[in-house]
Amino acid sequence: MRRWTARFSLLVLAIGLVCAVMPDVVAPLDPYDQDLLVRLLPPAWVEGGNPMHLLGTDHLGRDLLSCIVHGARVTLFVAVLAVLGAALVGIAAGLAAGHYGGRVDSVIMRLADVQLAFPVVLLVIVVAAVLGPSILNLVAILALSGWPRFARIVRGSVLTVRELGYVEAGRAAGSSDMMLMLRHILPNVASPIIVYASFELARMILLEATMSFLGLGVQPPTPTWGGMINDGRGYLHLSLGASLLPGLAIALTILACNLLGDDLRDALDPRMDLETR
Repeated sequence: MRRWTARFSLLVLAIGLVCAVMPDVVAPLDPYDQDLLVRLLPPAWVEGGNPMHLLGTDHLGRDLLSCIVHGARVTLFVAVLAVLGAALVGIAAGLAAGHYGGRVDSVIMRLADVQLAFPVVLLVIVVAAVLGPSILNLVAILALSGWPRFARIVRGSVLTVRELGYVEAGRAAGSSDMMLMLRHILPNVASPIIVYASFELARMILLEATMSFLGLGVQPPTPTWGGMINDGRGYLHLSLGASLLPGLAIALTILACNLLGDDLRDALDPRMDLETR
């Protein structure tokens, strides 16, 4: 908290969390209300703006601020669930691969290599074509695309700690493999997992926006940041804010996640603490 980057990141993420949890309280208007008489209005502080629409309106006359606030719910909901799903699968796979080694390690890592060989966008297109675009399908496919990275990070950390004294002591005391992994190994490899999760959250936000932009994510009329960029790109010559403002929301959120990840890495790394001393 002594770093301004950490305070900035937490402030941005806190605002996004409030918008995602209580969009009806934060948003000034209903994002589904359309009024073609006030379509493509500029922000209120620009000539021709309307104080009722602080950030202007889109091509259907919907309030941009309200759409951005409600879009935070979808984007953060999908991104957080995808990271949690990828982390659960990846941590379990990485613990098993690093602890048991041998064939278990080879099978899990080869599955991870196969998964990483598939482009995420192509995978989402295939799933959307077969199952149809929906929030649950999007969360599932994004989580499926992220577990190999968690598994690789956890496996590498487990390989460095599984032969340390406290793990050997637990093994000598008769602890089962499950107890060794959950009680002795996992808490001591949690730091890189937490740091990587913050970076993965940024990646998931960008992927969700990409899928919504392509029409493969959450479907209209539900407002999403990526969908708003796609809707506004045909009217850039009339209203730049319709695409620019949701793009800035995406950029700020991703920047906050990345800055927080950097600060967490420094805070959780004991070597950094020794260097500062």
